[in-house]
Amino acid sequence: MTKTLASRGEKRSAARLAAVQALYQMEIAAKGLNEVFAEFESFWMGREIEGDQYKPAEGKLFRQLVEGVLGEQIAIDRRIDTLLADGWPLKRIEALMRAVLRAGTYELMHRAETPVRVAISEYVDIASAFLDRDEVGMINAVLDRLAKEDRAEELARPSRQS
Repeated sequence: MTKTLASRGEKRSAARLAAVQALYQMEIAAKGLNEVFAEFESFWMGREIEGDQYKPAEGKLFRQLVEGVLGEQIAIDRRIDTLLADGWPLKRIEALMRAVLRAGTYELMHRAETPVRVAISEYVDIASAFLDRDEVGMINAVLDRLAKEDRAEELARPSRQS
């Protein structure tokens, strides 16, 4: 078996996906932080499982996202609640959607080094892999609204092509 080298961007994308999956597992299975870190770093990231190849992930970003969401969860949840449509508090939303919204909100609020357009695109892509179009659209709308409120200056600048 040959190993493929993942680009930095691919590793960061894989870290975001792993963070969302870890946050979801922590909520659904009531797993602790250390247990989730050990499981993902030992058995998931960069491994082949049941015929599926999981990409190598940037471990540092994975840990920062999961720890950051947990450390700021009350503030993140309150912020998401203000961005959701009336009558739809975060607690009424499916667990995987909550995980995507929490990770995306954390990254937009606390990781200024991540370009807004990259963060929104990454979390919309993650949502697209697991959720219906309407749910993906809602995630996109919430993250876009947050970005317009918190990082409007960055959004006003022309995007750089990479």
